[in-house]
Amino acid sequence: MIPESERKRIIDLVHREVVPAIGCTEPVAVALCVARAVETLGCRPERVEARLSANILKNAMGVGIPGTGMIGLPIAIALGALVGRSEYQLEVLKDSTPEAVEEGRRFIDEKRISIALKEGITEKLYIEIEVFTDGHAATAVIAGGHTNFVRIVRDGEVLLDVAAGSSAEAATTDPELTLRKVWDFATTSPLDELRFILETRRLNKAAAEFALQGDYGHNVGRTIRGAKEKHVMGDHVYSHILSYTSAACDARMGGAMVPVMSNSGSGNQGIAATMPVVVYAEENGATEEQMIRALMLSHLTVIYIKQSLGRLSALCGCVVAATGSSCGIVYLMGGGYDEAAGAVKNMVATLTGMVCDGAKPSCALKLMTGVSTAVLSALMSMEHRCVTAVEGIIDENVDRSIRNLTRIGRDGMNETDRLLLDIMTHKS
Repeated sequence: MIPESERKRIIDLVHREVVPAIGCTEPVAVALCVARAVETLGCRPERVEARLSANILKNAMGVGIPGTGMIGLPIAIALGALVGRSEYQLEVLKDSTPEAVEEGRRFIDEKRISIALKEGITEKLYIEIEVFTDGHAATAVIAGGHTNFVRIVRDGEVLLDVAAGSSAEAATTDPELTLRKVWDFATTSPLDELRFILETRRLNKAAAEFALQGDYGHNVGRTIRGAKEKHVMGDHVYSHILSYTSAACDARMGGAMVPVMSNSGSGNQGIAATMPVVVYAEENGATEEQMIRALMLSHLTVIYIKQSLGRLSALCGCVVAATGSSCGIVYLMGGGYDEAAGAVKNMVATLTGMVCDGAKPSCALKLMTGVSTAVLSALMSMEHRCVTAVEGIIDENVDRSIRNLTRIGRDGMNETDRLLLDIMTHKS
């Protein structure tokens, strides 16, 4: 069993990384930064200037903003300025109303918002907001994490200034993880210390069921449940995993005003780490203890991989999140650590290279692809069939295999990131 002091640090880490969010976390983080800048200014601004990193721009261009029926950054910025409350964190827009949306439309129409690429930075998650009114100005900067404020200024007076990418809660206290440590923590810690992870099931399952009754995004989740589709894909645990996972993403990317439980700054990652485990557990009669431990294993695996990958990259987050759920499914199938490690290697060998071309309704298709591979990877590993170290980027050591994945996503795909943004911003 992991020592109590270290267990506490890991639990604190999970509490920080697994949090509720309404809407795609990139435009919501921009709205959060706007809200903080406006609160610092002390009144409604006449004008808002946003300077953003390329990854923030990419992930905010094509996604629905909850409760607005609109897409993209302008309405997120307008609502952040008009009704946003920074104390809500990634639920910053939950006080939005139809009246606020109409007021936000006018704010946009009056050309009070400007959005630009922030030049000369290496940080992939960077949001700089400056607001102006009646001769006064305030600036807020988020960097390194979706809620991590690093600079606050009002009328030239610096109120907060910390190193970009650092956090009072983060690097110095985060425990060093390995897949073995993740497995041991999830499978041996006292159950009551882990029970809070069940909230991921409640929120993300509710989002999926909400979407299955509505019309959101590309309706991937509902499509899988159609009569024709059931004839092709079946009506069993595998197709249910696909439909519930993609449905929750349909709702989130389609702008539904429903919260999901995110992981490492991404709601889609939280969904993909949760729903496959929940559906498999519920439909195979798992005990509550098995559900709790499998969910914790899945979510903490995602957190572990994201530690070396970074918040944003050109690698689609579903690759990481589905790897976590594959481990959770292995546990529910009765597998041990070796089988979980095998499933991770199978995942790395299969999905490495799936690009992130921004947050958008079609992310549901990518999540479906990721979790379908997660199920297959778990099944193969349970049969002791695992991609070997002589193949591609897989190493005999599973942690080195993970580092190979994250090195490609973090460093090797930087030019891919630039090309993706260029393509996305130059479409006719």
